[in-house]
Amino acid sequence: MIPRVLTVAGSDSGGGAGIQADLKTMLALGVHGMSVITAVTAQNSLGVQGAWELPVEAVRAQYRSVVDDIGVQAVKTGMLASAELVEAVAELIGATDAPAVIDPVGVSKHGDSLLASSALESVRTKLLPVATVATPNLDEVAQLTGVHVESEEQLRHAAAAVLEYGPRWVLIKGGHLPGDAVDLLTDGSAEHWLRAPRHDNRHTHGTGCTLASAIASGLAKGLAVPEAVTAAKEYVTGAIEAGFALGGGIGPVDHGWRFRDGA
Repeated sequence: MIPRVLTVAGSDSGGGAGIQADLKTMLALGVHGMSVITAVTAQNSLGVQGAWELPVEAVRAQYRSVVDDIGVQAVKTGMLASAELVEAVAELIGATDAPAVIDPVGVSKHGDSLLASSALESVRTKLLPVATVATPNLDEVAQLTGVHVESEEQLRHAAAAVLEYGPRWVLIKGGHLPGDAVDLLTDGSAEHWLRAPRHDNRHTHGTGCTLASAIASGLAKGLAVPEAVTAAKEYVTGAIEAGFALGGGIGPVDHGWRFRDGA
């Protein structure tokens, strides 16, 4: 049977991030993607023009509909706009026997807020404790822990601060630092440093969603966390290199780059 992965996230009408990026990634990596939509956004290459979260009961009903009938081998979360949604989704994931990749989405690529400040404590105390892997970028690390990273050496400090909230593993994404794109994956004892060349391409919309979905896809296939993250890093690096212009602003990464490369 094809491995099944469930994304719990917001819809990006421009197709570069959110649910749309998640499902494209899952297809590209050979798993069956399913979705729980938490919010609808009016979004394009220039930014987010509007966002409307769905009621908690609609989110819960979508989740139960998929999990109770089809089942899942991994769950991935993205945009969870409010404390109520964060807590409901954390409860659902906690009762699901499958690895969970938590992408604590705080702001969009364009700087638009996608998480209410009142929801931060719920992310810390409810959502992160049910994570198999948490994947914050440096802005999200600062938002959640108050730790500001300005050098590669500080990634360890950031990881330790996030691990205090209970995820089994944390992947600190150092893409905002200068030089190579360096990420740190750790469970507090083992460390895995993942490096990739930085590509001179501004079209990187959807990078975080894509990476988290790729990790979830690997976990659904039965890979251990380090192997799943390493494979996901390779996939997203290629997608960033192949990112393309769309509209008048920041275009998306190319989820289908391997198909176009003939790989």
